Amino acid sequence: MPFSRDRVAELEAQERELFAREHRRSHELFEEGRASLIGGVPMTWMSRWVGGHPVYAASAKGVTITDVDGHRYVDFALGDTGAMAGHSPAPTVAAVRRRLEDYGGATLMLPTEDAAWVGAELARRFGVARWSFSLTATDANRWALRLCRAATARPYVLVFSHCYHGTVDETVITLGPDGTRPREGNVGPPVDPSITTRVCEFNDLEAVARLLADEQVACVLAEPALTNIGIVLPEPGFLEGLREACDRTGTLLIIDETHTISAGPGGCTAAWSLRPDVVTLGKAIAGGIPIGAYGVTEKLAEGIADYLDTEYSDVGGIGGTLAGNALSLAAARTTLSEVLTDEAYTWMIALCDRFVAGVEGVLGERDVPWSIVQLGARAELAFAAEPPGSGGAAASVSDPALERVLHLYLLNRGVLITPFHNMALMCPATTEADVDRHTEVFAELIDALVGAELTAPASPR
Repeated sequence: MPFSRDRVAELEAQERELFAREHRRSHELFEEGRASLIGGVPMTWMSRWVGGHPVYAASAKGVTITDVDGHRYVDFALGDTGAMAGHSPAPTVAAVRRRLEDYGGATLMLPTEDAAWVGAELARRFGVARWSFSLTATDANRWALRLCRAATARPYVLVFSHCYHGTVDETVITLGPDGTRPREGNVGPPVDPSITTRVCEFNDLEAVARLLADEQVACVLAEPALTNIGIVLPEPGFLEGLREACDRTGTLLIIDETHTISAGPGGCTAAWSLRPDVVTLGKAIAGGIPIGAYGVTEKLAEGIADYLDTEYSDVGGIGGTLAGNALSLAAARTTLSEVLTDEAYTWMIALCDRFVAGVEGVLGERDVPWSIVQLGARAELAFAAEPPGSGGAAASVSDPALERVLHLYLLNRGVLITPFHNMALMCPATTEADVDRHTEVFAELIDALVGAELTAPASPR
């Protein structure tokens, strides 16, 4: 590490003191919540925000969040992609209002005309023909795995070490010194995931070929670039080799675009001309309204038709009462047609270019051996001179103390990045001034880490 541990600890202590002084109302609400909420928060991962408790939001619009203490933040976290369209984009808000006020009914157990439009648009963007909907990407992945097992009559799934596909039991697994093991923190797995899952490192085609060779793997579930462990990009030829290995062994390929939809309107699937059998999505496509989706090729749709017979559709382990609801699909139709457009992506990716250039400029000027990786409108800092090439390598350069200081310093100066890692995402409402504000504060942080005087923000921000 290029900075002394003592200085990192000193700076963290200063920033925690500043955070406590400036976020008294958030602290009060957190203490009140401890009486009735597990962990004091509505979802336990919210406790992972730095400072000892999360900031409590009062309002959000576009790229700005205002908290209950009156502080404003430029939001580069954007709901870890769930708000990639920005907070409450006007067209989506209008569509939701129309659905509820003019037509009535958020969930009806009946289809609306929006569903076929959204299916056709996703088919156009991602190149797979038939679509169905869930409320989360986790469920989209879970149901896709079931369908692939049914179609192939094979028991195993292959994933990559340190992957993230939501809370899918088969994917909470990683490589350890002695082979596969449940990922650290895997809570109460129903079975040891090695019974259901094979795992290897991303970018390791030799391992992929070995694990698929006996033709017992139903499908590979993969992000086209790993996320949630930093951004690990595919090496040249890896995704093409993965497709070839699947074709050679009759294995289906699922591409999870939930986070990598940052690469473009059709995610990496379109941007890199991939040929998946299944695409899974979630979070971003309905402007913050809960939704997930999975799409399959025409060939696979024919192969799984019998398993989706209406006689079993409510008890077969696929589907849910709220899945495909009218409100989610109304929001998705408008978000896809009016918010996350080709033009919006051009703007968002250009902003991310600017963001990355700003960070690289700060690191270069101060000779700090860190790197930043970009995937379209998304970027992530790594505490390593060279970007990691696998999940295991990315995990090995994690530095919790530095991460706490990074997040807390930025937050105390009105800049939010994703709390679980060092990710920043652009939305259509992000501006060049927002990006430049991050560059400015990031430079101040690096200077503070080398011992320069701490710069405290004016209050209120």
